[in-house]
Amino acid sequence: MSRDTIGDFLTIIRNGIMASKRFVDAPYSRINFELATILMQEGFVQNTEAIDDVPGKKRILITLKYVRGESVIHEIKRCSRPGRRFYAKSSTIRPIIGGLGLSVLTTNQGVMTHKRAKRLGIGGEIMCSIW
Repeated sequence: MSRDTIGDFLTIIRNGIMASKRFVDAPYSRINFELATILMQEGFVQNTEAIDDVPGKKRILITLKYVRGESVIHEIKRCSRPGRRFYAKSSTIRPIIGGLGLSVLTTNQGVMTHKRAKRLGIGGEIMCSIW
């Protein structure tokens, strides 16, 4: 049986938001760190940093973002999963909530938002959507 590390990562963030935590701690992987970096660049989380406390065991510390006590992330949903992958061409990628949210894709040029993928004219696997 395989593990869905991206789904686990999104669940850690979702649980941290529901518990109104200021920080969440997630296991490090390259794709998780790139996803956290995109969330930071798009303004959904305050900060992300890779920490290597124990040699050989990295983790990602994510500072969640709240405005007047309400989380900036209203919903974070896994679209593509190990049992069912969702792929989209650049022409079929649609905005989330009228452009307020974003989709994160993994492409042959790396992990990126749907806006950047559409601008570059490339498609890929839709990992998750956030708004």
